[in-house]
Amino acid sequence: MKEHIDPLVRALREELTQYGELLALMQEQQELIINRQAQDLLQNLNKVNDQMKKIAAARDGREVARRALLALVGGDAGTTFRQMTAKLPPEYQPLLEALVEEINQLLQRVHQWLRQNHLLLRRSLDLMQSILQNIFPTTTATRTYGRLGAVSPVAPPPSTLYEGII
Repeated sequence: MKEHIDPLVRALREELTQYGELLALMQEQQELIINRQAQDLLQNLNKVNDQMKKIAAARDGREVARRALLALVGGDAGTTFRQMTAKLPPEYQPLLEALVEEINQLLQRVHQWLRQNHLLLRRSLDLMQSILQNIFPTTTATRTYGRLGAVSPVAPPPSTLYEGII
């Protein structure tokens, strides 16, 4: 049975590693946002995108290993991971449960960091829009709606700031 469970354990460990790498990138991203390092932030976002591909590959590997083991223990497509684990020899159950629990905890932490970083970026964007509005007060067009409910295209008047510099 060990030779059939080991691929799943390896796949779960790989998935755990990849989520750990993503968490490290999220922490780095927050520092870059706070320190307003836009160029480094762009590089970090590219790394995050690459890491998401690695996570998808690790999930696929885990799912392949899970399906193979599921077929061995007589489960079907509707069998949950927990139900499958319960069908395995007792000596393997704690390891698999611990790996799944750790992955789920990492996922929660990644989601928390994602929400925090999104909030920080949103606040930065709001601040930049406020600064631009103060510098160029006429650059934001007021939305006008027609009788049919569609937004009418209204061009903003030319900026007086630009005219004053000439």
